[in-house]
Amino acid sequence: MASVLIIDDEATLAKNVARFLEKSGHTTRIAVTGEEGMQSFAGDPPDVVVLDYRLPDVDGITLIQRIRTQDALVPILMITGHGSIELAVDAMKAGANDLLTKPVPLADLRQRIEDFSLRQRETSRLHYFEARERRRVQSLVGDSAVMKALRERIARIADISGDGPLPPVLITGETGVGKELVARACHFESPHSEAPFVELNCAAIPANLLESELFGHERGAFTDAKERKIGLLEAADGGTLFLDEIGEMDLALQAKLLKVIEDGRFRRVGAVQERQVSLRIVAATNQDLEVRIAQGQFRADLFFRVCVLPLSVPPLRDRESDALQLARHFLDGFAQRYRRPGIRFSADAEQCIGAHRWPGNVRELRNVVEQAVLLAGSSVIGAQDLMLPGKVAATPAAVPAAIAMNGESQGSALDRVEREMLTKALDATGGNISRAARELGISRDTLRYRIEKHGLRMHARAD
Repeated sequence: MASVLIIDDEATLAKNVARFLEKSGHTTRIAVTGEEGMQSFAGDPPDVVVLDYRLPDVDGITLIQRIRTQDALVPILMITGHGSIELAVDAMKAGANDLLTKPVPLADLRQRIEDFSLRQRETSRLHYFEARERRRVQSLVGDSAVMKALRERIARIADISGDGPLPPVLITGETGVGKELVARACHFESPHSEAPFVELNCAAIPANLLESELFGHERGAFTDAKERKIGLLEAADGGTLFLDEIGEMDLALQAKLLKVIEDGRFRRVGAVQERQVSLRIVAATNQDLEVRIAQGQFRADLFFRVCVLPLSVPPLRDRESDALQLARHFLDGFAQRYRRPGIRFSADAEQCIGAHRWPGNVRELRNVVEQAVLLAGSSVIGAQDLMLPGKVAATPAAVPAAIAMNGESQGSALDRVEREMLTKALDATGGNISRAARELGISRDTLRYRIEKHGLRMHARAD
């Protein structure tokens, strides 16, 4: 799947496009101006760029030309509400690969993006994507005994080779422990690392659509099947298909998946002829599948097939000193992303990180560090900046005095701290939303949402 940069100042349209593409396994990010789009492009080059012709600070043709100075090959798809032959010619001359006219059929947009990605993959052009995924694999941070044992087991599994489909892997663990990273490690550390890695969250797609996403369909297979569609099984052929939250898969679909695992054969929806694929299935779940079997919600035969190579990811509370190591790792990443060089943890903050039980695991730790980087008032993150339970009340100077005095809850304190920071940023920039968003290191859409949330419209002005 591809990473897509969407540059469009129509926030609702951009969010709908992003949400639609993410359901198909793509990753997306949104910029609302040309300048913000170029900054995002330079910071993390995408696989595909989708941009609007009319932007607040630059027209689409000029922006295409600027992108082409950075990357001559990245696919660019321009969207316009004013389609004409002249504009299409100008866009193609500037370096656009395609042009769509509003209103944009989302299925058509997705198909074109997937066509771009397929051509890139065939010509080894997804180097940005693959390099980024390899960096993500390195995020299996930790020197505890259990993490060392996990990495050793992943290495043995990744090294398995043979003729035909590789044995399935089942990754288990609590929510937020990093099961997706483990799945990526199994793929990107294997001899098949250059082949596709395709991800599907079984809980994110309704059961009636999941079959089509997984197996594909023929034209006319059902009412909205206007074109033939390749499913994710075919897209992952030769590589790895990662089925997250497999415990949520419909029973009827489980039977069809079992056949794929058994002999590598399947039929597209509406097709007569079977197709053959050779790939590794990696599944993940935070549920006890044996309990689901007893409840009649999961097939026992599928469980025994996907559990050939089990991997259990330990919760963060069982990983000794890994929490602090992970926190420093996240701090380095967020400091770079939000342009806060030199930011660091104080001794009391590191003590709090080591003492906290982290019920939300690595995901909770990551969110806490990101929040602290965004909201810390200095280059030193103190215990109060972490907003951990019991820490805010212990250090009332970290929040307005009124909060410490009236004994409001942590959630209310966090809201008030956020409101105070937004107010200061807006007042310092004369209410200019774009400048305030840059000062805070967030997007204009995010800032507008929080202005509405905290009732700060009187502090902001149109820009």
